[in-house]
Amino acid sequence: MAKDYIRQINAGYYIEDTRVSLDSIVYAFLDGASPESILNSFPTLSLEQVYGALTFYLANRSEIDSYLAQSQSEYQKLHQSSRAENPLLFRRLEQARKASLLQRQK
Repeated sequence: MAKDYIRQINAGYYIEDTRVSLDSIVYAFLDGASPESILNSFPTLSLEQVYGALTFYLANRSEIDSYLAQSQSEYQKLHQSSRAENPLLFRRLEQARKASLLQRQK
């Protein structure tokens, strides 16, 4: 019996019956994480779901890679637009990040 592990909602892909995006699983996999370590990062999933998601990715790799590239491009555009519209906010965030790093180094 075939089982569906991925569902597409609007423009995104999700693990069936969860709120976990396929993106999350794929990026962890591409970073070298094993299915078992991916499972540790997403305790709401079963190992079967992780393997199902990876199987879906590998079977549809060119389509999913294109989807991920488009999502990354859209994110970058939004990020740049947001920085341009809110320079003071981003300057304060950067200052807070640097202060936090200094605190950790002490």
